[in-house]
Amino acid sequence: MAKTRDMTVGSPTKLIFGFFMPLLFGLLFQQMYNAVDTVVVGRFLGVNALAGVGATGALNFLILGFCTGTCTGFAIPVAQKFGEHHFAGLKRYAVNAIMISVAFSLVVGLLVSCLCRTFLVWMNTPADIIDDAFAYLFVIFLGIPVVMLYNVLFGIIRSMGDSRTPVLYLIVASLINVALDLLLIVVFHTGVEGAAIATVISQAISALLCVRYIRHSQVLIITKEDWKVDWQCCKVLLGMGLPTGLQYSITAIGSIMLQSANNALGTACVAAFTAAMRIKMFFMCPFESLGMAMATYSGQNYGAGKPERIWMGVKASTLMMIVYWAFTFCVLMFGARTFALLFVDASELEILKNTELFLHISVSFFPVLGLLCILRYTIQGVGYTNLAMLSGVSEMIARILVSLLAVPAFGYLAVCFGDPTAWIFADAFLIPAFIYVYRRILRMKKN
Repeated sequence: MAKTRDMTVGSPTKLIFGFFMPLLFGLLFQQMYNAVDTVVVGRFLGVNALAGVGATGALNFLILGFCTGTCTGFAIPVAQKFGEHHFAGLKRYAVNAIMISVAFSLVVGLLVSCLCRTFLVWMNTPADIIDDAFAYLFVIFLGIPVVMLYNVLFGIIRSMGDSRTPVLYLIVASLINVALDLLLIVVFHTGVEGAAIATVISQAISALLCVRYIRHSQVLIITKEDWKVDWQCCKVLLGMGLPTGLQYSITAIGSIMLQSANNALGTACVAAFTAAMRIKMFFMCPFESLGMAMATYSGQNYGAGKPERIWMGVKASTLMMIVYWAFTFCVLMFGARTFALLFVDASELEILKNTELFLHISVSFFPVLGLLCILRYTIQGVGYTNLAMLSGVSEMIARILVSLLAVPAFGYLAVCFGDPTAWIFADAFLIPAFIYVYRRILRMKKN
């Protein structure tokens, strides 16, 4: 148990920060290799190839987000059992989560690989970039089993309080991804599919390393006899996992609508959107990491019957979020164009201007996003995944309204306000939802 971490005792601030930092480094490296894909594609294959990869973003999020979100939900009962110190139950949930993930991913991967060109046509992907978009997306979708295996194993390990080990694996895989990007695209001239192949291979390496960790875990000592289906565990896992996966996908539907509206504005807007999203996702990593830390923290404390510590954790993580936002605001307000030059040549003035505009608007609303991540993951951690899913519905509604009403009237400027509007809608739901959940678990403790 040396690598696990009990988050039910001790300072919430120190526990959350200590758990958050490895998660942050992991997400940053994940974004790094996503950014390397984009930089290499933009620099060596041109603006059309860059736009082609960017045009897959929302659809990628729809499918992979569902897979990742489902795995996140599977980790919730594992964290709760760890908080209870019920290790036999923890093992049962972990084994059944792995089996469900493998079976589910094979079906989904095959289905969406066959349909990805149809999806791109539905999204109004411009004719001059649809072939690049398809080439990239097809390979990514074939790698879905790898994505789910890594995420379910990462979720199990994280639930036991170890956020450090999987991140070390991810760093190794990220470095391999960078090397493969350069090798396949620059040396072997594979085109955009080379970037996708590099991503899938690097994720497979991460997954294999997590398998090795699980096999040598002191808490999860899994034998051949443990690999059997427990239908009660499966019911609980699906009850937690499917709403969490749907929350990601519902959110992504709004993103697809927004990206489709942006695609109709032309290749220059698609390229600017792509570069801006890559930069924004990098700076959003601390918010996502704080949320993931709160999911484990709240899950363990819920399992241990300590709801007061959950509120203490929300306050501590909110303070961390505000400090980070103040720093990020200064960086992006003055350095947005410099970051954009990593993806786009200095002669592409319109793309640079639109990228800078998008980032300036987004960073102004980052505190709204930070609160969203903290509250949503906290609600998920205590098991109220249906409420977290409904917050995704709020985001979807906001993005659809912007896509249908604002983009036709205001063009690219409205696209820039699409995500901030969605964050505001989600917080309007999550704040009262968290109050309801917290009061409810306090009453459950008293009874």
